[in-house]
Formats: sequence, structure tokens, C-alpha cells
Amino acid sequence: MGKPTGFLEIARSDRPYDKVGERLKTWREFVRPMPDADLQGQGARCMDCGIPFCHNGCPVNNLIPDWNHLVYKGKWKEALATLHSTNNFPEFTGRICPAPCEAACTLNINDDSVTIKTIECSIVDKGWEQGWITPKVAAEKTGKKVAVVGSGPAGMAAAQQLARAGHAVTLFEKEDRIGGLLRYGIPDFKMEKQLIDRRIAQMTAEGVTFKTKCHIGVDIQAEKLVNDFDAVLLTGGAEHPRDLPVPGRALKGIHFAMEFLTQNNKRVAGDKIDPAVSISAKGKHVIVIGGGDTGSDCIGTSTRMGAAAITQFEILPRPPDEEDKPLVWPYWPLKFRTSSSQEEGCERDFAVATKEFIGDPKGNVTALRAVRLDTGKDANGKEVPGSEFEVKADLVLLAMGFVHPVKTGMLEQLGLALDPRGNVRADTNKYQTSRTKIFTAGDMRRGQSLVVWAIREGRQAARAVDEFLMGTTNLQR
Repeated sequence: MGKPTGFLEIARSDRPYDKVGERLKTWREFVRPMPDADLQGQGARCMDCGIPFCHNGCPVNNLIPDWNHLVYKGKWKEALATLHSTNNFPEFTGRICPAPCEAACTLNINDDSVTIKTIECSIVDKGWEQGWITPKVAAEKTGKKVAVVGSGPAGMAAAQQLARAGHAVTLFEKEDRIGGLLRYGIPDFKMEKQLIDRRIAQMTAEGVTFKTKCHIGVDIQAEKLVNDFDAVLLTGGAEHPRDLPVPGRALKGIHFAMEFLTQNNKRVAGDKIDPAVSISAKGKHVIVIGGGDTGSDCIGTSTRMGAAAITQFEILPRPPDEEDKPLVWPYWPLKFRTSSSQEEGCERDFAVATKEFIGDPKGNVTALRAVRLDTGKDANGKEVPGSEFEVKADLVLLAMGFVHPVKTGMLEQLGLALDPRGNVRADTNKYQTSRTKIFTAGDMRRGQSLVVWAIREGRQAARAVDEFLMGTTNLQR
């Protein structure tokens, strides 16, 4: 697999970024591709491990050593076929996945894992450039109709798999464009939206019918889908955000992160935003509460808008600079990371809890009062006496994650059983809910997670639905 001595002879290298000053002038992607020869060299570093831990590190179980070897040999088309055998949309994961596969790479024991994510993205990008990616139309139609609700990565992956199995698939989306969180949430500078559009074109040719501005449970009664279709798959995501119920929460200028990010996605797409509801960071002191990917996206977006200053608060303590490799490898480690957006400029503060939002007589937020938390072994996050402080705040963005799917409307109408966390209850074998014809996958089933997990669940649920309809299935999990 690869070059037997490749990892000894060739150092790890990765895609370069445009300089900060240049990339802040645009909403375009700023990660630059590597030359083919360099990518082949990186593929050569993949070892003949015996046990490729990257397989299990990757939620879709990508055949990573196989396509690394094919890239090393210059067999790009074969590498693309291998990549697509486990992942419907590697151009998505190749841009926005945190790459748990690289954490699991055997070479990561020495901190220089194979650049798996970059090779993955390069394979599929070359496939599009060369015209190798074309519709795969089912040879025979089954006569069965399937409704998929929610057009994020789980819904898109499931719809594509089911259409290729010969079913008539209708994908319902409440927004005006297809893509779910990929379209409205992830900033364009991380993933440009024409990547979604060309997959929509492919899936349309494969027989998927897309219906936008169609909110199931609002525009259409949920029970109608159960009556009109042979199976219904719910992939609506976990959209109920975690709130921060402290004094002053109702002040103007405090928004959930997705309100801010979605609106800017629409602005970048050319939509006109009503000035009365427009959320802008230009010239403002921005506070981002939450230290995850969504918070980072708020930072990058605020920076490009021209924020005067950005501060990010995280309630958890600062992670260690390096993980204890013998203890955690090959699992995803907790360690201090700096995203490209954080690199562009912000203050980061850890072990901080918000106590109160302060406003002016007009009801606008002007400041945030916070307290530091004791991160000692036995402190359990108690407040540090006398540590309260105030920070100027013109715009506060709440990016503290999501607690469960939205229950009003569709889920209430269907009366589905929920798990203890409030997600739709289903296992990872049949993906079947408490009602026989209804299935669920992605964040609606598992809770807030990664795009790559959504693709995995969409594929596996499609196989379960196909088996339910036909008694047997040839779809891969």
C-alpha cells in the first residue's frame, strides 16, 4: 500500500491558504489545491499498516489506503470510484470535515498523519474537472415512492441512494434552496454553494424530485406524506438551538448564530435582506458565545463584515496544547486548536460564564457581564469569587449548539417516540421510528453532529428503507 518507504522519505505537506489580508476581501474559498505530483507523494506516505485505523476513524468508513495507493500510482479515475463507493459527496467532507481519519492514522502517533482530507478533496475535484462524475440512472424502476424530508447531507445522501435503487424519490425542503446546513449555515468561504448545485443537477437527472419552500407540518400536513408515499424518511436535522436564559436576553442585538449565518448566506447568494431585520457586524464589538465550529464560523463572517473587535467565550477550560497520544490514539483527541477564522483575528477566553446582558435605554445590548469559573480538579466549574467583569458588546451571537429537533409541527403531528434527549427514536440497523412506514436519520436521530456522520446515516437509512420496501437490498451501507 503506497510506497513502502514513503513515510520515511516524504514529509507531510498540506494545501496552502491565501494570506489573511487577501482572503478577507472576498467570500470565496481560500484553500488552494496542491499539484498532482505533490499529492501523489502524499499518497505514497500511506503505510501498509496491517490494521488501517483510519477506516474506523472515518464515519463513512472510507477505503482510505486504497485510494491513497491509487493516487500514488496516478490512477485518479479508479481512486474516484473507490471514494464514491462509501461517500456520496466527498467534495463536502473534503472541505468541512474535521478529519477524524487523520487523528486515527498510524502516522499520527508521530504527529505527521497522511493528508487524507486533502487527497480526498483533490480526487473528487479532479473527477468534476475531467467530467468523470455523471448521473447514475437506475436501470429499472420499482414503482415505489419515497418522501425524504430535509435536504441536508443526510437527506441528500439518502435521496441519491434510493433513486439509484429505482425508487421515485421526492425531497422536501422548507427553505427556498436545497442543501440544509450546507446551504444555510456553513459560510461560503468554507464551502461555495455551486458544489451543492452541481450535485442537485446530478440527482435531478437520476430521478430525484426536489420541492423547496415546502414546510412539512406547516404547508403540508405530515400525515399526508404517510398516506401518499410507501415510505417516509425524516432527515430534518437538530435545529432547536441552546439558549442562554440570563437577565437581558431580550435586548436587541442578541441573536442565535444560525440567524446570523443563514442571513449572510442569503446575502452572499444575492438575496436582498430587509434592513429592518438585517444583522451586521460592521464596526461593532462582537461577542461570540460558544467555542465550537459554529462559533468559529461566526468569527470568520464577522471579520469579513468589518467588525471592530471580536471576542469568543467558551464555558469549558482551555484544552491542553497536545493530547496524551498513548492514552487517546486512535480516537479524536481533545486539544487546543485554532481554526482559520480564529487565526484571522479574535480574542479567545475560556472558563467564562455569562451572567447578564446590559443594555441602553433604547433596548440595545451594550455590554456583557461575565464571571470566571474555577477549573481545578475538584471545583466542578464553580464561580471564582470576585472575578466578575464586563465586556463591551454591540452584537452577541449565541453559538452554544443545538439540543434536539424542532418538535412543533411535523413531529407533533406524527406522534413519534423520542429518545431521552428529545431526538426521534430509531436504531442504527433499521432506522425505523415508532411508526412502521416512517424512518429517520442524521441529526434528527442522533443529535447535533458532523456532516460526515449525516452522510453515513443517510446512506444506511436508504439501505434500510430499500430493504423495507423490497424485502432485500443491494445498496451499500
